[in-house]
Amino acid sequence: MKQYRPRIADKMLSRRLMGVGAVLIQGPKWCGKTTTAEQQAKSVVYMDDPEYMDQNIELASLSPKKLLVGATPRLIDEWQLAPQLWDAARFEVDHRDEEGQFIFTGSAVPADTDKIHHSGTGRFAWLTMRTMSLYESGESTGEVSLNDLFIKPDVDIFGTNNLNIDSIAWLICRGGWPRATTINKDVALDMAYRYYEAVVNNDVSRVDNVRRDAERTKRILRSIARNQCAQISVNTICADIESNDTVSANRLTIASYLDALKKIFVLEDSLAWNPNLRSKTAIRSSETRYFSDPSIGVAALGIGPNDLINDLSTMGLFFESMCVRDLRVYADALEGTIYHYRDSKGLECDAVLHLRNGSYGLIEIKLGGEKNIEEGAKNLKLLASKIDTTKMKAPSFLMILTGTTKYAIRREDGVYVIPIGCLKD
Repeated sequence: MKQYRPRIADKMLSRRLMGVGAVLIQGPKWCGKTTTAEQQAKSVVYMDDPEYMDQNIELASLSPKKLLVGATPRLIDEWQLAPQLWDAARFEVDHRDEEGQFIFTGSAVPADTDKIHHSGTGRFAWLTMRTMSLYESGESTGEVSLNDLFIKPDVDIFGTNNLNIDSIAWLICRGGWPRATTINKDVALDMAYRYYEAVVNNDVSRVDNVRRDAERTKRILRSIARNQCAQISVNTICADIESNDTVSANRLTIASYLDALKKIFVLEDSLAWNPNLRSKTAIRSSETRYFSDPSIGVAALGIGPNDLINDLSTMGLFFESMCVRDLRVYADALEGTIYHYRDSKGLECDAVLHLRNGSYGLIEIKLGGEKNIEEGAKNLKLLASKIDTTKMKAPSFLMILTGTTKYAIRREDGVYVIPIGCLKD
């Protein structure tokens, strides 16, 4: 029996089950949703079990209530195959009048939402799971807590980073797929390619039963991989596809592909952060493009760790993507959200961690290098100086999140320099 590696989502799921009747866990395929849910479920129905799938779907159509009978919390895995289960669970939650009745898991948004008539408000809580952060997979020492940076102003920190340029390149390519963290290192690199193949050949069409071309999907993913961590429009993606592949790209068609890729959690864009500024500087409001896991972009480009090391500019973008993935995992545990900031004058902040209580931290992401770190610190202090603290809180912290620096420290100017290999929630 395989050993379960604890996830940050474990405590989040427990808390949600204590407060509502049902919890929906959503996220990319293979990220560990079902395994995590199984740790707390008392009974399970696997909707996509090949031996019973047709019967399960038929029963869901005829009498969905019967599939909800069992010890609670009852796990309904891949519930989106029978969307009518949503309203049935909502009805059961109302009439049982008890918390923690159901856990729904799904790796896609339901194709047919016509069978859902209730939003689930007050009955369902949502929990987004992602691939493993470096702390969850054991590569981060966890010596520095993001939570401490919020609750202990100017806290003194120290940590030792065990990661170097080679290990970071490998971790980017391996990704945070739970299975990949437990198998042979060479074989682990294949996991992202298997995921990528499933997406382009099957999942992108299955999500809403619209037939989509595998080659066009590949071109779109390659374009995003070349332009990740940037605020690029659909028009830019179309132009990139045409210039690199000499294939005509229709804007509406490409937009529909992007929407499908978001529905199966391949892409997770970052919203723009809009602070109150002292000046009238215009803030760019476009979303920033990210893969849900950096290894998907690596697979789309067909490259490996050595390719990244030989092209540090590209590696820096993939490193940012990996850091944003980890920050999102940690932010969820802190009831926060990750945003991106960029204004019309070119001032940029790679990640803003904004908590529900209004506290926030400004984060620049740099693979390494003293010059890059100094540049990042300068940008952070400039942005902090522009924020109107009469209308909103001052930032709780300024952080340079790095890859190859050896130690986690607080500089004399108050800016934290923290390697991703030392960070946790």
